[in-house]
Amino acid sequence: MTLTVAVQMDPLEQINISGDSTFALMLAAQTRGHRLYHYLAEELTYQDKRLYAGGHAVSVQSVAGDHFRLGDFAILDLGKDVDVVLMRQDPPFDLGYITATHMLERIRDETLVVNDPEAVRNAPEKVWVLDFAQYMPPTLLTRSLGAARKFAAEHGEVVIKPLHGNAGKAVFKIGRDGANLAPLLELFNATYREPHVLQAFLPAVAEGDKRIVLVDGEIAGAINRRPAQGDIRSNLAAGGTAESTELTAREREICAALAPELKRRGLLFVGIDVIGGEWLTEINVTSPTGIVAIDRFNGTDTAGLIWDAIEARLAERKAA
Repeated sequence: MTLTVAVQMDPLEQINISGDSTFALMLAAQTRGHRLYHYLAEELTYQDKRLYAGGHAVSVQSVAGDHFRLGDFAILDLGKDVDVVLMRQDPPFDLGYITATHMLERIRDETLVVNDPEAVRNAPEKVWVLDFAQYMPPTLLTRSLGAARKFAAEHGEVVIKPLHGNAGKAVFKIGRDGANLAPLLELFNATYREPHVLQAFLPAVAEGDKRIVLVDGEIAGAINRRPAQGDIRSNLAAGGTAESTELTAREREICAALAPELKRRGLLFVGIDVIGGEWLTEINVTSPTGIVAIDRFNGTDTAGLIWDAIEARLAERKAA
């Protein structure tokens, strides 16, 4: 089956192809003979019950600095001209991101959108995970200094981070003396309108945290991401390094608990973060990453698994 695939993502010239999951998905699609188009989220236009995007046909290759070729420009009717939309632009998960999900939701009866836009909108990384609180470290969402102080007094060392942050940005550790808690909370309150996340600090993060990728609810692979010296952030984008790993029984239990909801919600490509082999911290659904490193260490083809799941979902829709 030859598919027409529209990829809603950031500018292609800005990506690092050595680790970019979207680029890996595009390469895999092209290998299967699928036609690719690229457009930016701000190119979405809705009129007369139709959703359009102005984009270019594109081909890709694994050559750093020369990794894509743009073809003809086209105004795509995303409901009629396209079989699959990959919604892969990076956060911030702001009103622009949310509006794009509302617009794409209007075509999902005609075109498969991955991940499902309604599910993405209703499952922000650090909020939906609260549904699985039994697997999480102690967690507080608040803008209140009083509540934050009480939480820190109870748990000692804590971490504070933005509710809708990404890639390890603005993640701070607060020591047992709590000396920086008040000024950091003041800064966060001045910068963000939403509550902020405080979690009990997990010393096991020094050994890294695991990014586990699930494809249609099934475990596709994992890597351990180890923080740089003197840092608590293990995100690869923040200087962490990847290494091979095995899953613990607890981590497999977490994945099994998530699987039915992932399938039900149409979340085909998800990355979860687990610290110390047991503590779930995030469920990443907007633009999950990690598949390039996973495949490099494990000799797997996660992008191929994702396309298998997409093609199976399309076959189910056609048969229904």
